Amino acid sequence: MNVLVINAGSSSLKYQLLNPENGELLAKGLCERIGIDGKFTYKPQIAGKEKQDAVDVAMPTHSEAIQTVLNALVDEKNGVISSMKEIDAVGHRVVHGGEAFNKSVLITDEVLKAIEDCNPLAPLHNPANLIGIRACAEIMPGVPMVAVFDTAFHQTMPPKAYMYALPYEYYAEDKVRRYGFHGTSHKYVAARAAVMLGKKPEELKLISCHLGNGSSVTAVDCGKSVDTSMGFTPLAGVCMGTRSGDLDAGILQYIMNKKGLNIDEMLNILNKKSGVQGVSGVSSDFRDLENAGKEGNERASLAVEMFNYGVKKLIGAYAAAMGGVDAIIFTAGVGENSKSQRMDIASGLEFMGVKMCEKANDVRGEEAVISAADSKVKVLLIPTNEELMIAMDTMNIVK
Repeated sequence: MNVLVINAGSSSLKYQLLNPENGELLAKGLCERIGIDGKFTYKPQIAGKEKQDAVDVAMPTHSEAIQTVLNALVDEKNGVISSMKEIDAVGHRVVHGGEAFNKSVLITDEVLKAIEDCNPLAPLHNPANLIGIRACAEIMPGVPMVAVFDTAFHQTMPPKAYMYALPYEYYAEDKVRRYGFHGTSHKYVAARAAVMLGKKPEELKLISCHLGNGSSVTAVDCGKSVDTSMGFTPLAGVCMGTRSGDLDAGILQYIMNKKGLNIDEMLNILNKKSGVQGVSGVSSDFRDLENAGKEGNERASLAVEMFNYGVKKLIGAYAAAMGGVDAIIFTAGVGENSKSQRMDIASGLEFMGVKMCEKANDVRGEEAVISAADSKVKVLLIPTNEELMIAMDTMNIVK
């Protein structure tokens, strides 16, 4: 079975064609500058097929972008399938499902309306996701489509974890609550952790650390999310590449009054000019910060230390919330590739049964147990694969 996975933005569209039954990736790529001048990247994963890097293709709308993708996939010379009939289903990443969706669903008119109702919760993402869905429906009539939500995995959180201590009517009337994000990633690595440990998901207490330019930590008890660090928006939690993470809301009033800023300008600072970039003054890329730190840049080192410290605190908090932990998972860009940050975060947790091993931790980008052999709590490195998770959900629903 072949599933086309689509992640549509307002002027971009990422795609992958996968076989979720065996995990094979057939092709992937990106449509950029949709509605402007159009750039198309195509990377077939089959030997002998030529890739295309950022070639100019007219894409006035997402419909032309989808058609460009399909043309490349069935191209006589460099295509990876012989006809569109070999695409059995389409899986769409949708950022926000609100409280309406606690799992992936087959897309219907009613589902489209419910996704649209969530637009106020994700005004930059959901409208773009809907554009991608409608473009596919226009170009590929009759092909079943599935919506896979970033927020769905976290809908199992109990009220004590997702509620904010605000007047209750803000939740009852306006749906202000913790939603959490990166759910597809946390769901995927939690399932892989169970396989690696030879246990059923229902037997495990896991802490999943999705660490990258955007970062979140999730407590997974018996296969279900019970708490997560991102909140009503992806701005909450640990400090990130350019996002501030949690902070005293009174700071906003203080800075806005002192600097004469409005709320939009303040949120732009919190989302795009804060985090490790704001602290370091160097970069939002942790590799740049590590290099700058080695050269004596104290602010760069401080930014990394703040990030690592924040993750470590969440691990301790979630272990307490679940009454223990069987394994800690590192995933995403930083989690998969920075052995120094993994070591710093996991060190000092011996009191809760974590014992790291320098040699085992000397790995990047592949599944591995990176804790010591006698560590009571296992520490795992698991590369995330959100696209495969979307494809698997799509296959299961369509079948």
